[in-house]
Amino acid sequence: MNTTVPITPASPSRPLPVIEFGRSADDLLVARVGGTAFAMVPTRQGRHFLATGWRLSRPLDTWRRGDFYGHSGDVADEAAFRALVAENAEHQRERAALGRREVGSRAYTPWGPSQSAMIYGEGVLCHSTVGHGGFQLAAEQNDRVHPLLRSSSGFYEEDAEWAAVAQAFPDLFTGYEQRLADETLRNHWPEAWEAIHGRALQSGESRERDRQIFERQHAGDWIVIAAVSSDRFSGFVETTATPGGQRGPGVERRRFLIPSAEYEPGLFGFVVDPTRHQVLTDGDD
Repeated sequence: MNTTVPITPASPSRPLPVIEFGRSADDLLVARVGGTAFAMVPTRQGRHFLATGWRLSRPLDTWRRGDFYGHSGDVADEAAFRALVAENAEHQRERAALGRREVGSRAYTPWGPSQSAMIYGEGVLCHSTVGHGGFQLAAEQNDRVHPLLRSSSGFYEEDAEWAAVAQAFPDLFTGYEQRLADETLRNHWPEAWEAIHGRALQSGESRERDRQIFERQHAGDWIVIAAVSSDRFSGFVETTATPGGQRGPGVERRRFLIPSAEYEPGLFGFVVDPTRHQVLTDGDD
């Protein structure tokens, strides 16, 4: 059964995108917000991920898995799926209220000739090219970007550097975009984030800062850089490790045998314990 859900009271100046929930023809939980379609797709071990599609005008109960092509991360359960869909609806509402305008453009960018540009505000453009894209700021606007994040060229690519623009001009971005920009800055430029906010990032708040701490703490330890399930030693993983996880020519390497039940690489690599994990020698081949 399909349902239609309004998210907040309507406003004449901010029309609400309508949220529709339902079940697809292959029994996936699905939703539609404006031109964007969502599905909660099961994977192994009871997990799910958020799949997205575009301009699916057919009834929800005719959709199938093959209609979705985007992968937008893990989703825990139905409640989390509904929350993500509601967040996207609010994002679409706020984005429409910002009044961004798309214009033709032939400007040169670091990513090639611009095919079109979205005007976010005075002196703030976002270019689209054949293969990539990003923001271009006029000189006056570029001066407002924090010095630790500022690009001398005024160009900011769309994968991560765009977050510096959102940080400098929050009024030109939706709440969802601002939250995503904050996360991007924490994970890519923790020093800049700390300078802006005046506090140190805690464990778990920044992948980059956590990586730096891990590398300092384990600079002298053997860190696995390659691993394969062993065909010779049942229940074990054969690994190659280097000091501090270094790579490149001249770096010392050792091979270790790790119990499969114990081997969990984590975000930054598995730390070998030479007192417990067997060293593999040429004679073991």
